[in-house]
Amino acid sequence: MEKNDRLLTAQAMPSDEEETIRPQTLDEYVGQDVLKENLKIYIQAALQRSESLDHVLLYGPPGLGKTTLAYILANEMHSKVRVTSGPSIGKAGDLASILSVLEPGDVLFIDEIHRVPRMVEEVLYPAMEDFELDIMVGGENGAGGRSVRLDLPPFTLVGATTRAGDLSAPLRDRFGIISKLEYYTHEQLASIIRRTARVLNVTIEEDAVMEIAKRSRGTPRIANRLLRRIRDFAQVLNDGVISKEITETSLERLHVDSLGLDEVDIRYLKGIIERFHGGPVGLEALANSISEETTTLEDVYEPYLIQIGFVNRTSRGRVVTEKAYEHLRITHTGSLF
Repeated sequence: MEKNDRLLTAQAMPSDEEETIRPQTLDEYVGQDVLKENLKIYIQAALQRSESLDHVLLYGPPGLGKTTLAYILANEMHSKVRVTSGPSIGKAGDLASILSVLEPGDVLFIDEIHRVPRMVEEVLYPAMEDFELDIMVGGENGAGGRSVRLDLPPFTLVGATTRAGDLSAPLRDRFGIISKLEYYTHEQLASIIRRTARVLNVTIEEDAVMEIAKRSRGTPRIANRLLRRIRDFAQVLNDGVISKEITETSLERLHVDSLGLDEVDIRYLKGIIERFHGGPVGLEALANSISEETTTLEDVYEPYLIQIGFVNRTSRGRVVTEKAYEHLRITHTGSLF
């Protein structure tokens, strides 16, 4: 199964339609309370000084609201947001074309900023620090050309990454505001589900709200995706009303269990249990045994399993915990080591 085909992946999917349900202000934004309150102060201070907001780096697992915060920052600063991603900026000229059309106070959002090539980073440094852009004019492949420095309007760069450790130190140091987004509590997810239901004009019972929240893996994007799928079942099977019963029936048919685990998570856990007696097992050996890429395991499968205490990362490899054995109703026979 491709990770983008997976219902419970926190990666964005075309069917998510997040624009329709995205909050527009910090007051509407649910969760990340400490970050939210600090941002309000930073924004108010910047507006009082008639300056751009300092550059912001947001990191953490996918689906927690990094892109939404970039849009909100632009709204709160009364400016526009321009969106791009690290993989789409292949060379310095790509970045120059983006920076050259920015207007004063604009927010430039770069998703997956850890994937910006190092050569492009060199161009980004003076743009972030001094609002200046160095470009090569003339010559061929940089030979025989001359460097021209262009002034840029003050702007705010918002970078988002799921792999903060892959950012170079010089790039990380140029961000004035650095914050990690945390998984959401059931109560926070319930607030998001209620709001999304209102936006989508869906009737939902409170028991159903909490049931979806419990199975959403601490991630708003997944909560909203599950709500949409359950809405389909409710429309056909229950006159459009999302009750706890229709929620449980829907999630059972979608193969989402009581803790928000799906078939992919079960395959990961059973891969360690059945092939490596519960671990420890190295990441590459595990990836080969279940035919997945190591980055997919680290970025997609493991964060939530570690969060709920089903897997531990140790110096010797991944280990499945007793909690996972109990949940899967498998007798723990002991490790190979």
